[in-house]
Amino acid sequence: EVDKLKGFEAGVDDFMTKPFSVKELLARIKALLKRANPLPTTDEVITVAGLSVDPQSHRVTGDGNSIKLGPTEFRLLHFFMTHQDRVYSRGQLLDHVWGETVYVEERTVDVHIRRLRMALEPWHYDTLIHTVRGAGYRFSEQD
Repeated sequence: EVDKLKGFEAGVDDFMTKPFSVKELLARIKALLKRANPLPTTDEVITVAGLSVDPQSHRVTGDGNSIKLGPTEFRLLHFFMTHQDRVYSRGQLLDHVWGETVYVEERTVDVHIRRLRMALEPWHYDTLIHTVRGAGYRFSEQD
């Protein structure tokens, strides 16, 4: 206990004693990295190819038409629109959209991607979400 207190006084962020589980170590590393490099967030309206997301009012519009989304699909779309042109694996999307403390199957991402595409499809915005085989998903205006 004295060693822990000395460590915290010296400025350490975290402390683990032996024996410890590898899962706990990885979770602590992820949490530390997340705090060190927070994801950029914005409350401003984001527009891509005529599709707009307003994070303050939780409204989505496509060329002036209101698009109804569930809360998870909204968070997923907002994440994609603020992180365009990069491929994210299912695991990364789970961490960023659902949060690291939520334990759900990775295939849950596929279900919500399908729901998001279905909601966007009448206005042809579903084509902005690309499946990258073996890697994950990318949101991009480019093919």
